[in-house]
Amino acid sequence: MTRCPFCKGRIEQRRIEHVHRWKGELYLLKNVPAEVCTQCGEVFFGPDALKAMDRVVDKKARPEGHRSVPVFSL
Repeated sequence: MTRCPFCKGRIEQRRIEHVHRWKGELYLLKNVPAEVCTQCGEVFFGPDALKAMDRVVDKKARPEGHRSVPVFSL
């Protein structure tokens, strides 16, 4: 993909941090390969990246660390 289907901006390959939901839990995944629109910031994942994210969190691999996340109600 070279252009964003939403805004027609340019797409570039990046490694990003991604918050991933799996079975009611939240996980922060680092160094995830993605295609990112340089104009609107929309993120696209390929099938291999999606499968790898699900595989990592489903196996409950030992995480590199933990982060605290603030929670707010609106």
